[in-house]
Amino acid sequence: MKVLAIVCAFAGGGVFLYFAEGYVKSAKPAETGPLELVNVPEWVSGELKTKIRDAAGGKTLRLDEEAAEMVAENLASVAWLDNIKIRTTHKQVLIEARWRKPLAMVKSGSRNFYVDDELVVLDFVPIPNLPIVRIEGLSERAPSPGEIWQSDDLDAAVTILAKLDQMDKFITPDKPLLYEIDRIDISNFAGRKNSRLPHIVLYTKDDTEIIWGAEFGTWQRYLETTDEEKLAKLYAYYKEYGSLSGGVKYINLQDPQDNIPQPIDKY
Repeated sequence: MKVLAIVCAFAGGGVFLYFAEGYVKSAKPAETGPLELVNVPEWVSGELKTKIRDAAGGKTLRLDEEAAEMVAENLASVAWLDNIKIRTTHKQVLIEARWRKPLAMVKSGSRNFYVDDELVVLDFVPIPNLPIVRIEGLSERAPSPGEIWQSDDLDAAVTILAKLDQMDKFITPDKPLLYEIDRIDISNFAGRKNSRLPHIVLYTKDDTEIIWGAEFGTWQRYLETTDEEKLAKLYAYYKEYGSLSGGVKYINLQDPQDNIPQPIDKY
């Protein structure tokens, strides 16, 4: 009986050690690793990258599924990212997403905001590598970042800027025209101030007026040049003279009968 008791004691001790070992293994802290942003567009600034990392939870995270879920939850409210995908490897946590590219900047109250081509509001972060145009004359205050700014006048301005952005990619990729545009004034949107004056006017960085005219898609109603001809006129002038600034008093795109003035016309 003593022998049997001793055998049982050793067997019990073995079982205890087995489970204790299993507990130690399961209680071992998960490995940690850096957080990496994948396929980031060239225009994204270092400050914006830091903002995203901080929002995600920091530079170093646990390499487990729970941490990945936490990162996804943290980034869900970040307006700058869409279609977010989180992956963990044995070395790092990977974040891949579609980055919202700001096209315009607006001032609402005392704060500046961006909007992208889908009218999504983005909180302000310095982005020095993009030609971001200021919009003036908006009739409404900005909603919170991440929300869509439902505004007809804003939509009219962003539509024109998006078209210019597309033209830059195909026609002037080495020297985008948008870098010469300082602001776009939509205070007379739909002729709400004065039906006789242009609805939309752009200004270069030396205050040369670019008279666009009516909102995109409404040229026929006001007997103006077509939207395609307006774009063609503007880019023909830009390619010929290499700049929109310093040459003329204004560039009139809206009137079908008007030719684009030559730089000498300013003097």
